[in-house]
Amino acid sequence: MLGWNQQARTAQDDLAEIKAQIVKQHDASVKRLQDWIHQVSIAAEDRGYPEGAEYMIKLLRDAGFDQAVQVPTDGKPGVFATLDAGAKKTVGIYFMYDVKQFDPAEWTSPPTDAAIVDKPDFGKVIVGRGAVNQKGPETAFLAALHAIRAAGKKLPVNLAFVAEGEEEIGSPHFPQIVHKPEVQAALAKCEGVFIPSAQQDPDGTVTLTLGAKGVIEVELTATGEKWGRGPGKDIHSSLKAMVDSPAWHLVKALNTLTSEDGNEIAIDNYPKPRPLSVQEKNMIADAAKRRSEAAEKKRLSVKHWINDLPWQQALERLQSQPTVNIEGLVGGYTGPGGKTILPHKAVAKLDLRLVPNMTAQGALAALKAHLAKRGFGDIDVNMTGGYDPNSTSADSGLIKSQIAVFKNSGIDPIILPRSAGSWPGYVFTGAPLNKPAGHFGLGHGSGAHAPDEYFVIESSNPKIQGMDGATMSYVEYLYELAK
Repeated sequence: MLGWNQQARTAQDDLAEIKAQIVKQHDASVKRLQDWIHQVSIAAEDRGYPEGAEYMIKLLRDAGFDQAVQVPTDGKPGVFATLDAGAKKTVGIYFMYDVKQFDPAEWTSPPTDAAIVDKPDFGKVIVGRGAVNQKGPETAFLAALHAIRAAGKKLPVNLAFVAEGEEEIGSPHFPQIVHKPEVQAALAKCEGVFIPSAQQDPDGTVTLTLGAKGVIEVELTATGEKWGRGPGKDIHSSLKAMVDSPAWHLVKALNTLTSEDGNEIAIDNYPKPRPLSVQEKNMIADAAKRRSEAAEKKRLSVKHWINDLPWQQALERLQSQPTVNIEGLVGGYTGPGGKTILPHKAVAKLDLRLVPNMTAQGALAALKAHLAKRGFGDIDVNMTGGYDPNSTSADSGLIKSQIAVFKNSGIDPIILPRSAGSWPGYVFTGAPLNKPAGHFGLGHGSGAHAPDEYFVIESSNPKIQGMDGATMSYVEYLYELAK
């Protein structure tokens, strides 16, 4: 049996050979990402299905997975794959192959072209929808598998892989994928599950989150037909003098959901969030000292936090509080100029973020009951997607391995209780799997869900990794998880 020092030297030799292959395969990895961005799958527009799942399977087989198959659902298909390396440990991998909608007119280069451009302070980046959310990091992870194999090394862990094509509409059918017997059995053997991510801020800082908020996305629709008041079709606006307005009916309903400033939830009997623990408050206090408030305001183009809160309290609110957000309001005429109509229909798209001790179904039930009690029971409430919050212990092997890789790279990560955003990790952290789950990966990108989304390919910023560095972080993570 090898001694500990010899094992360590062998691992270091392996990593050096794999790193050489990453550099050698750089151009092929970049092209793989560009080609994947060309293949668009957008669930909200029913665009790119089943082609997106088929392409995902091709990528997995090219990367060395033993088997990769489509998993049918009541919505868009998922993908399940396994890679048996004969290792002692198995790790779960989560991918999404879908992306958010886009308006090409808002972009400086076409969002599916995956153009490589020079970005000041960052270097060469790929601009395209899905570049950072999540195809860039996911491609870097696949590149790690290609490099390990090209170096003639055996993967240090076995892999169980699941992907979905509906993350951007709230993962309504993801449980159907995970709880399919053969998928659930494979995941039950895992040490935990992670999603590849580009976790570095422009200053090189890494924030490690121990969970994520849950979310529900809902559409509230008011119509004259269902209300029994107002018109059953669009009519001339002069008739407002004697006809009720479904649009105003919806606005009045929305106004009951929050305080006057829109910042406190006022839904009757709404589930109560769990207060922050002392440990969580300490994490946030440390983050407030280490992260720049000015830089964050600049990044978000905001001048004030809610109620002009100081930085630490604003972060505490971000971590601990549920939200009711209006994503969009649509009703009547919205084109150029005016059009004097009284619309028969108005729609509000909302997202409600959830924190521990809250559930998606509990929030939805409270919303419906509140509207009915307040005289708005005619307004249709359609939950289009969503799921519960998730949490993972900082003492889990999954998280300890992440911290070890970051520290080996000279990075002392900021640790926060959860992400203010959402991903369907609850399917892994909840029953029956009860596995740790989280995000991991070096590299940088930004603009998720926005125009000119990008992922850094060749970094000119010494504080952040380009694609090769991101790829190497996954290699090191897999080796660390194997220990």
